[in-house]
Amino acid sequence: MKLKPMADNVLLKQHEAAQTTVSGIVLATSSKEKPAIYEVVAAGPGTKDVTMEVRPGDKVVVGKYTGSEIKLDGEEYKFVKQEDILAVVTD
Repeated sequence: MKLKPMADNVLLKQHEAAQTTVSGIVLATSSKEKPAIYEVVAAGPGTKDVTMEVRPGDKVVVGKYTGSEIKLDGEEYKFVKQEDILAVVTD
């Protein structure tokens, strides 16, 4: 199943958290905190007032409690408005 965001909505997929610490300690699943970095899966076309600045494949930072989380085909996704994206991660 595919999702196509409407207007200025953006569909994000969360990056996996590191399984071990820098010193090599393996983390239990319950102790891992969700990272704030997501990958853009799809972006809506924008509106007459909002030009979309993110594209699929971009890595972005969003707030922890921002957006609506959904689960589809066993994967977790988050819908946010473009204005809720704090930054685009660049190399």
